[in-house]
Amino acid sequence: MRTDDFDYPLPDELIAQAPTEPRDSCRLLVLNREDGSVEHRRFFDILDYLEPGDLLVANKTRVMPARLVGKKRGTGGVCETLLLKRREDVDALGRVWECLVNPGKRLRQPGTVIEYRAGGLHAPESAPVVLTGTIVDFVEGSKGGRLVRFEPQGNRPDGTPRTLDEAIHEAGHVPLPPYITQYEGDPEKYQTVYAMTEEHSAAAPTAGLHFTPELIQKIRDHGCGWATVELEVGIDTFRLVTEDDPTQHVMHTERYHVSQEVIDAVHATKAAGHRVIAVGTTSVRSLESAWDPQAPAASPACTARRFEDAPDSAAVCGRGDIVERRDAKTNLYLMPGSTFHVVDALITNFHVPRSTLMMLVSALATREQIMGAYQAAIDERYRFLSFGDAMLIR
Repeated sequence: MRTDDFDYPLPDELIAQAPTEPRDSCRLLVLNREDGSVEHRRFFDILDYLEPGDLLVANKTRVMPARLVGKKRGTGGVCETLLLKRREDVDALGRVWECLVNPGKRLRQPGTVIEYRAGGLHAPESAPVVLTGTIVDFVEGSKGGRLVRFEPQGNRPDGTPRTLDEAIHEAGHVPLPPYITQYEGDPEKYQTVYAMTEEHSAAAPTAGLHFTPELIQKIRDHGCGWATVELEVGIDTFRLVTEDDPTQHVMHTERYHVSQEVIDAVHATKAAGHRVIAVGTTSVRSLESAWDPQAPAASPACTARRFEDAPDSAAVCGRGDIVERRDAKTNLYLMPGSTFHVVDALITNFHVPRSTLMMLVSALATREQIMGAYQAAIDERYRFLSFGDAMLIR
């Protein structure tokens, strides 16, 4: 297996630069794993492929205004900072973040200060500085990675000091993926309609962008369950695999939560003979990361369709189950040869060539089926990547 096996030619004009309106009117390619056949539908047709008793599991994480554009103190050079995750291990007060900075050459020296104004990217020089970031250290193994200590500046309108989160919101913007270069619309379109209030992610779980409140209600009325997990989407969602051997790629860790309520819903769905359908690859990684191979097997054993006979499935080895995870971390890397234990089907988008997400979907189906489906999508002029069309692997 080589990384080149997951490459494909993606025409630039097929990279979607804006979301479809309404959300559920985008196109839907349906891949049947039994025979590799594909169908071309609209996303609101998803009901035709859901059975009463199925359980859909979505990632409810919300994207934070993690893109900060400021100027280097002393020189005025423009600097961009992308917040990835708080580093409480470095600063218990939550002021230090692991970030990507650009240009990295200007931001090498510890003690370098960046000033961020209210309004961020488009702020006039007259706008007040509401936030500063001080370079603390490099992040080992991360090109452009830095530890940055942030401090709020100034007061609220009522005269009381603004908090760090308030300062980040005043200066920051929701970060769009680097391949979206032309979107000037409502940043809320890059949030799912069911996103939680708290903001934790550097990127959206984009498969969920196609759902509307009305469609979710129709799914419930159809007799299907709806549950949510939380995985804080990190920078690996943008990163390509640069190694020739994909097994040498190192996944960054992401924080996730799978509640007991979700565990109970999965068990009930499986016991009744129905499917667990993940909404997005981050939901897949949450559910499969919650698999404990040493846990006592449920009765009946929890298995994923088409993986029941895998050597490490609960049905074969007599142990293993999905268990509750709270404030856990995962660097799960799924590729062809990996066993799925929980997820029976997947709603997803079309992914970047040579990415770990291409490998994940090729593990659920087969590489040949995925590459054939992607070629069919290109031939039919589907819209690709975060704002693009959807795919159902069933």
